[in-house]
Amino acid sequence: SNLILIDEINRAPAKTQAALFEVMEERQITIDGTTYVLDTPFLVIATQNPIEQEGTYRLPEAQLDRFLFKISIDYPTMNEEILIIQREHLLQNQGKLDNIKTLLSSEEIKQYQALVKQIIVEQNLLEYIAKIVINTRENAFLYLGASPRASIAILNAAKGFAAIRGRDFVTPEDIKEAAIPVLQHRVIVTPEREMEGITSIEIIKQILESVEIPR
Repeated sequence: SNLILIDEINRAPAKTQAALFEVMEERQITIDGTTYVLDTPFLVIATQNPIEQEGTYRLPEAQLDRFLFKISIDYPTMNEEILIIQREHLLQNQGKLDNIKTLLSSEEIKQYQALVKQIIVEQNLLEYIAKIVINTRENAFLYLGASPRASIAILNAAKGFAAIRGRDFVTPEDIKEAAIPVLQHRVIVTPEREMEGITSIEIIKQILESVEIPR
């Protein structure tokens, strides 16, 4: 499979988490002593309910570090809610998967991935990424800062944003846009600041404001 969707990942027990860790880190899975290499491209998407905690397991930091982004989805707006209801109403008399069409083949995705790798990143922007990540390790409000894997994730995400916008080079804005979804699940707020209601997103925003933007 090229895509794995895990619903409510924080309900998966430790044994399942360990298997998933191997898949995400090494792009392979071992079953009864036999190792199977996964197809490319390969993507894991997981959901979790941040409210309900009963019967859930805390995800290890090392596993969280393997996810490129954490994206928080709020309640829909009034218009979005109406569209959801309308869509559900229209599909009640037909299979919801009947009209799904292929938009991209795996080969096309690999071609796009190859293009993203060619995006130009100036040296001062590489240093900008490093300063942002190092700041998370030195920030007094954070108990745990981001690893070098986060620096690479920001780099790759920024290159992806540049490609989506039709550019062959990265700008500071691409990096700033990538920083929050890349970092928010990789850092841990100190208990004192967490009790004050301060979130990782707020701290990351402060870091982005404090680190000088390359000119």
